[in-house]
Amino acid sequence: MILDIARLLLFPALMAFAAATDLFTMTISNRVSLALAAGFLVLAVASGMGAYDIMMHVGAGAAVLVIAFGCFAMGWVGGGDAKVAAAAALWFGFAHLMNYLLYASLFGGALTLLLLQFRQWPLPVAFAGQPWLARLHAKETGIPYGIALAIGALMIYPETEWMKAVDIARFVVR
Repeated sequence: MILDIARLLLFPALMAFAAATDLFTMTISNRVSLALAAGFLVLAVASGMGAYDIMMHVGAGAAVLVIAFGCFAMGWVGGGDAKVAAAAALWFGFAHLMNYLLYASLFGGALTLLLLQFRQWPLPVAFAGQPWLARLHAKETGIPYGIALAIGALMIYPETEWMKAVDIARFVVR
């Protein structure tokens, strides 16, 4: 039962937290990425995932980390975004990686277009006192891409073996 609760809540909660902190502060703490990686390893071992499968997931995370840090070096994404993307890839492995990257890209493009349009309008005076909103509205700031990464991850997560392994019948109130 504890394992099922962890499968249901850990990854989604950490991804939602990453999105929220990116929205409000334009940063994602390294602790979030570390918690995602540690959570994966603990749940993988506790779930009985084999060493080969764990290494394949680690390979997917490493591949995304290398590519994402290339994007970071070019100034296209933030460092926190790169680390969270790699940590999410660790959970998905190669089986769901392309779908995750596709969703994250599509949501990232939509988010970018929305923010660019939002930044063209004047910020209403009633909202100007909110530091996070003023920062989000500023044209010189980046895009909180952690939001797109989280939405993409939460779209894919129900399709993964993590969720398929949950015994939902245990949670039904009789």
